[in-house]
Amino acid sequence: MQPSIFHINAFTDKPFSGNPAAICILDTPQEKQWMQRMAQEMNQPVTAFIFRRTNNLYDLHWFTPTTELDLCGHGTLGSAHVLWQQDYLTPDKGIQFYTKSGLLTVKQVSDGIQLDFPANPPVDAEVPAELKQALGIPAKHVAKNSLGYILEVESEEIVKKIQPNFELLSFIPVTGVIVTSPSSYTDFDFVSRYFAPRIGINEDPVTGSAHCGLGPYWSAKLQKKKLIGYQASSRGGIVKLELRENQVLLTGQAITILEGKVALPL
Repeated sequence: MQPSIFHINAFTDKPFSGNPAAICILDTPQEKQWMQRMAQEMNQPVTAFIFRRTNNLYDLHWFTPTTELDLCGHGTLGSAHVLWQQDYLTPDKGIQFYTKSGLLTVKQVSDGIQLDFPANPPVDAEVPAELKQALGIPAKHVAKNSLGYILEVESEEIVKKIQPNFELLSFIPVTGVIVTSPSSYTDFDFVSRYFAPRIGINEDPVTGSAHCGLGPYWSAKLQKKKLIGYQASSRGGIVKLELRENQVLLTGQAITILEGKVALPL
């Protein structure tokens, strides 16, 4: 059998924006080595691999070109988008994905696809000297969670203009680094950028897992349970958030750019 494969843009409703991903629907489970090599070949921020267990329960793995991820928002959103668009499931049925982060639930809502993800609240932290050197910006506040550092800066202008030293940043022993500030526009509550050269992604265009930390962070600061974040990469993308106890509901849209078949025999 030849698996179907799709190229999608997530957390956007416009082509050539948001976060690109390859979504591969497998007929039979594959070894992790094969999935890693395929992700390297696709050379996208993430390649997601889906295998149906039963009914609306699917195995889901996410790979960057260099490593397997524990959690990926745009790869999950894109996977659900493809399953509904290709009529594997009807839109009224939610999807459950069995992943390295446990069971994740996804459903369609009025303004997009909603991911029910575990919150990853950060705690106050000291910024390492190496990180200051790699970013070259003054931090107003620094926090840290299991994903990495969150640096709040004074303005959106600083977030947008930052030019990290990716070589230095790759030596910081965390998955990634988020730089964020309040938004200067009323459409959004905050803006952010996410850098992860340590896992082969200098800058991720729109990062769902980063918002599992940004949601609790800005919810506490702004005293709001519902927020809208804009990830200010060159491609840009919008993430709507709702805080519920230990969960963060992330909502976004996705579009398909290309679809085809994997030509390699399995």
